[in-house]
This record gives sequence, C-alpha cells and structure tokens, in this order.
Amino acid sequence: MHAPQSDYGRLERFETAKRFVRQCYDELDRPDDADSRIEEVWRAIGRRDHYDHTAAELEHGARMAWRNSNRCIGRHFWDSLEVLDYRDATTAEGIFDALCHHVEYATNDGNVRPVVSVFPPAVSGDPRVRIWNYQLIRYAGYDTGDRIIGDPDSVALTEYCLSRGWDGNRTDFDVLPLVIQVGDSEPELFELPDAIVREVPLAHPDYDWFADLGLRWYAVPFISNMTLEIGGIRYTAAPFNGWYMGTEIGARNLTDTDRYDILPTVGDRLGLDTTADRTLWKERALTEVNRAVVHSYDEAGVRIVDHHTATDQFERFERAEADAGRTVTGDWSWLVPPVSGATTHVFRSSYDETVRTPNFFYRDEPVAD
Repeated sequence: MHAPQSDYGRLERFETAKRFVRQCYDELDRPDDADSRIEEVWRAIGRRDHYDHTAAELEHGARMAWRNSNRCIGRHFWDSLEVLDYRDATTAEGIFDALCHHVEYATNDGNVRPVVSVFPPAVSGDPRVRIWNYQLIRYAGYDTGDRIIGDPDSVALTEYCLSRGWDGNRTDFDVLPLVIQVGDSEPELFELPDAIVREVPLAHPDYDWFADLGLRWYAVPFISNMTLEIGGIRYTAAPFNGWYMGTEIGARNLTDTDRYDILPTVGDRLGLDTTADRTLWKERALTEVNRAVVHSYDEAGVRIVDHHTATDQFERFERAEADAGRTVTGDWSWLVPPVSGATTHVFRSSYDETVRTPNFFYRDEPVAD
C-alpha cells in the first residue's frame, strides 16, 4: 500500500479504521475478508478522507459500542441491539420521521427492544446532524422564579423551546419537543405524537395515597446526547435505548434533590420523622418509591429490571466475556446501583476504566444563539 497524499491525520484515521475492521471481521467469523476490506478503506480515506461502513460493520460496530460502554450495567444483552440505518436521512423532517419510528418500534407495546438509530456521520463536506435533546422523551422544566415546575434538568432546553414558539402546558410532566439541527441551519422543533409516547402512572402496591401524588414517568429511556464512534467515524446523531433499571427512576430522576425531589413528600405521607437524617427516613422512603416504580411498570406491562436482577445479569456478562477471551472494562461508580449497592457483587469488584472503541461518547451541549 502507498500512503494517501495526505497528512498524519489521514494515517491516524486509517490505523483506527484498520484496528476496527480486524476486530469486527474476527468477531463475525470472517477473518479472511479483512485484508481486502482494509485495502478498500485505505483507498477510500486516500480519496475522500473517510470511508463508509458496510451494513454489517455498522451493526456489529454499534453492538461493540454498547459492549464497551463502561457506565452501563445492562451490557449482557449487547448482541441483541437492533440497528436502524438512517444514513440516507438528510433533512430535519426525514430525521424526525425516523425518530418516531424508532420510538414506536422500540417501545413495542411495553415489550421494550434495545435499538439504535444511526444518522449520517460527521465527515468533511457533509452537514452534521445533531439532536439537541438529552433524551428523545423528556419532561420540560419551567423556571417561574419562585420554583421550578417539572424537571429542573430541562430548564435550559425548555427556555429555548419557549423562545422558538413552543407553548407547554406548565405541568410537571410536559413532554418536550425534539430539536433537530442539520449542519448550520436553524434547529427545527417537532412534537412527538401522543400516540407513540408511552407513559406509566405510578402507584404503590400497599399505599393507595401514592397514586394521588400524580407521579408518572415515560416508559423508555432514549439517549440522544451521545456520539457513536466506530472505527474513527463519528455519528453525531445515534440515539439508542435499552429498558429502564428501576433505580434510575426511583432513586435518581424522581428523588435527587436537583431533580423532582419527592422524598420529603413521601416521607411525610409515610408518617416518618423527617426532622433528622439519623432516623434513616430517607432510606425508608427511597425503598417505597422504588417499590412503586417497579410495581407500576409491571402492572402497565412495560419492561423494567430491578437492580438486583440487573447486577446478576452483569455478572453473567462478565463470565461470557471471559469465555470469549475479552476483559470487561467499567466505571465502578456508575455500575454500583444507587440502592442496596453493598448487596451486589459489583460493590466488591473493581474494574479497569480503560475506554475502548467503538463506543458512545458524550458530546458538547448545543448553544443557542
């Protein structure tokens, strides 16, 4: 092979691509195809500064990215990820239509499927696709000056949407519109149809008053603020989903003091002494909120996993990776569940925090002009 007339950057891109192709084709039991494919990639980078993934590379690369995600406890199911290839979607309207399909297909009437939608990559000369939302479905946050209605974590995006003419209902659970940007064009706003947004009203198996709190949460976490990197190619819009672990909702979203902060209310309704942390009222209230979440999703027929089952599944993932001759990397602080962590094997384990690729990486937050 002769070096493309280029600089060190192209050679570095090629080396990254070559490493991915070798590993990908080895894992697909197609090692004999790797050399000819690497030659194709070499020529493509020399001509155009980038290369295009085949359908098989895109699918397996996205699955590898999930497998390499150090913060994810649900990686046991990495090879079941379904990949929707939307690299031909080049308009905001086309991207929105694809996202609607993703939401409906992945929700699957509650039998949630792990799915990633991949839109055109960020390559020289092509407009970059960006979804401004942290998740495809997330609740608005309205700063009234005295208090925040809804999700405090969504205030900035909510204010941007309001400035663009969107008018929410000012409730605690208004679904934000999607903000989609292609290249340097002005971002466009699209409201998801009510029919495809599955939500779960929260109730408790023992306390009837819990339903009177009017709490709810959306069925599926569709992460949309990360870049998918495969073999040196960066897909800046690649929203993906699994299913919820109950503590994500019951021990974080609803109970963090900078989110919905419902523990004091629940503690009072339980008749607990909330005047001092020493009474351990927070632990008791937190347990009941998490019971309510798992119970409600089960009653609604929406797939969810409790943190004990999730860590058991992660242990099976660790064994399977060892059998495949691979070591597991991980971020311990994210893998230990926020409730009953010491009862899980993860608490007593340590993990190599090396970041491997393919992988999902957080992108910079968009800035409104």
